Amino acid sequence: MKNALPASVMSLFLFLTVLAACHNDPLEPEYGTVQLKFANVVGAQDLKLDSTSYTNGSGEPFTVTKLNYFISNIKLKKADGSAYVVPQDSSYFLVSQSNPASQLITLRNVPVDDYTGIDFVVGVDSLRNTMEIGKRTGALDPGGAAAGMYWDWNSGYIFLKLEGTSAKAPADATGKHNFMYHIGLFGGYKKESKTINNLRTIQLAFGTGPAHVIVNGTTGVQIKANVLKIFDGVKRLSIAAHPDIMVSDSSEIVANNYAKMFSVGTVQVD
Repeated sequence: MKNALPASVMSLFLFLTVLAACHNDPLEPEYGTVQLKFANVVGAQDLKLDSTSYTNGSGEPFTVTKLNYFISNIKLKKADGSAYVVPQDSSYFLVSQSNPASQLITLRNVPVDDYTGIDFVVGVDSLRNTMEIGKRTGALDPGGAAAGMYWDWNSGYIFLKLEGTSAKAPADATGKHNFMYHIGLFGGYKKESKTINNLRTIQLAFGTGPAHVIVNGTTGVQIKANVLKIFDGVKRLSIAAHPDIMVSDSSEIVANNYAKMFSVGTVQVD
């Protein structure tokens, strides 16, 4: 057969055809893990509950007996302005100083890439606040993990809870000098009954270089939360003048202050 191609040419043709087909196949997405390590500090010191006395910007001594706060709506940002948005149902976490395990937030199936910063919200957004209770599980379960972080009487989450003692706080009926900041409020359920909106979005850059997320690897990002900023982040807050803040105009001062309490510590790839 004069028109038959040599076997070697046919083999080469088939090889090139298969190679081209493989080249055109879409690449499988690749993923890694990001662990956010929240380190609660007071200035340059690690926060210790009950035992250690600190001094705020007003010169008032205080100890901390409780620190809890919600972290939600996490986004990992890239240099080009785009971002990886953590799926909504997997983006609510309650950080508690009394529970070290809660201070490590693991984000799985993060697309492999270089990330230059992180955004997150302190608090629980209005959409999740108003969802039926059956859809608020895990860290948002008022009868479970979120016990003590939910106002039944006001149907809303407490975004940040700071409690402690201070000689500058007035004595209560038992003679104890306690202070208490329970900050919530997301703007209200209805237009005719608006409240203060104490949700705050935090935007942090990773500093000297991007966080590399690699295939099957773990990238650790330490985020420091400085309790002193709650008293002196934007506006100075005195325990003597404000020993007890919940649903009041002063709650907005605390929210503006705690929006300044976060900073990036170390970034590490394992």
